[in-house]
Amino acid sequence: MLLADDHDLFRESVAAMVSADGKVEVVSVSGLQAALDMLAKQHFDLVLLDYQMPGMNGLEGLGRAINAAPKVPVAVMSGTTLRDLANEALACGAVGFVPKTLGIKAMIAAVKRMAAGEIFAPLSMLDDPPPLGAPLDDLTRREREVLEGICDGKSNKEIARDLDIQEVTIKLHVKTLTRKLGAKNRTHAAMIARDSGMVRP
Repeated sequence: MLLADDHDLFRESVAAMVSADGKVEVVSVSGLQAALDMLAKQHFDLVLLDYQMPGMNGLEGLGRAINAAPKVPVAVMSGTTLRDLANEALACGAVGFVPKTLGIKAMIAAVKRMAAGEIFAPLSMLDDPPPLGAPLDDLTRREREVLEGICDGKSNKEIARDLDIQEVTIKLHVKTLTRKLGAKNRTHAAMIARDSGMVRP
């Protein structure tokens, strides 16, 4: 399997767990061009592309990957669970839409099903939320600043130092903003912010 995602920690964690628990050989890269280069050199049974990574330009990158290897099933991953995005990806030729919030066992099962030629789109996990900007619009200025720090990979201590406030206050802001965004944790909050296009990757 070829896994393309620019979040190093996420990519390496998924690759390691799918390789170990799913007994699937995984090659991982951090951008679309690197994925296209790999497809030109090697055959894969499945390609998983992060929707928001460099070079994707929405679903244009999906089309480029499909054209590069017409016989290889290509699926899209996303930190958000938008039904419209999933439907659009499938309409563009993707064999699946994989929310990044999937548990590892479900992820492995999805990988095997898609590699076998099945379509994967977990309808129970997909929804029609308010416009993408709406959850972030509910954040205060300070919560947005904290979220930007999270998206930059900074710890609570580093964010507190940057904003010149107490670390315990940062923890409270993180708790509040994750609740407002409906995020499971700070990593999920960063994915939502990035996929919303309101916070830079």
